[in-house]
Amino acid sequence: MLDQIKGLHHVTSMARDARQNNEFFTKKLGLRRVKKTVNFDAPDVYHLYYADEVGTPGSVMTYFPFPNIGKGRHGVGEVGTTVYSVPEGTLAYWEMRFADEGVMGLSREETFGEKRLAFAGPDGDGFALVENKADHRAPWAKAGIPSDEAIRGFHSVSLRLKDGGATEELLKFMGYEEVDTSGNVKRLAVKNGNGANFVDIEALPGAAFADLGAGSVHHVAFAVENRAKQLEVRKALMDTGYQVTPVIDRDYFWAIYFRTPGGVLFEVSTNEPGFDRDEDTAHLGEALKLPTQHQHLRPYLEQHLQKLED
Repeated sequence: MLDQIKGLHHVTSMARDARQNNEFFTKKLGLRRVKKTVNFDAPDVYHLYYADEVGTPGSVMTYFPFPNIGKGRHGVGEVGTTVYSVPEGTLAYWEMRFADEGVMGLSREETFGEKRLAFAGPDGDGFALVENKADHRAPWAKAGIPSDEAIRGFHSVSLRLKDGGATEELLKFMGYEEVDTSGNVKRLAVKNGNGANFVDIEALPGAAFADLGAGSVHHVAFAVENRAKQLEVRKALMDTGYQVTPVIDRDYFWAIYFRTPGGVLFEVSTNEPGFDRDEDTAHLGEALKLPTQHQHLRPYLEQHLQKLED
């Protein structure tokens, strides 16, 4: 069993409209846009990152907003719900705020003894807030949401799978342990994590497979401290039979990818070098940052990429 993985690093999803996406996460959720860059493989498409003040691993939601992309179809073989942690007693505040802001899909629920507020993103993305009195991570406090109510970071992701058995074994190999069961959902947790410690596996044997599109999670990334730890994880996964990509430089972290038995794309990302490698912390997410190989496209991209704000 591995011990290098320290919880979630980021979740990356698809969207249809960059401006709407930016407004939802920075205004309605009160997160900080910590990076405005582009998709490495499609540089005419943004890659937007939303997180806490500095983009701490375990707090980072990222999006590829493809203009005119079709709407995703939810089903099995995907991340169904991305869950954020908020302080105890704050769901009433968020429910009222979301209602006032026109956020859709609001519903209260309680699972694993935790109070939750489910809601939908602008493309039908599945989200929830969960009250967690043990979460002492610092929030981004400059978005007009009181610090006592603000989002702390990720709590968990929920994987929707036809059969969760093989993915459960994979997560246990990655250092997770089963900690609870509720109906058809198993909860696994990593010890000594970064706060974003949980993965829920929801077994839905009769459901159709998901189709990727706007509102779909593209991949979920797990955090390791550095490149040496990442290489240890890569070797262990490959020795177990997984087809893992070479290490890829994503400017703000190094990444490896592999497909899980249930169909979900996993990434393992380093905590280094971080989002301040090319911007001062006080100005994260303000300027358009381009990978070296796309710098020559700057004049075109600055003219043609959608304006995120007035």
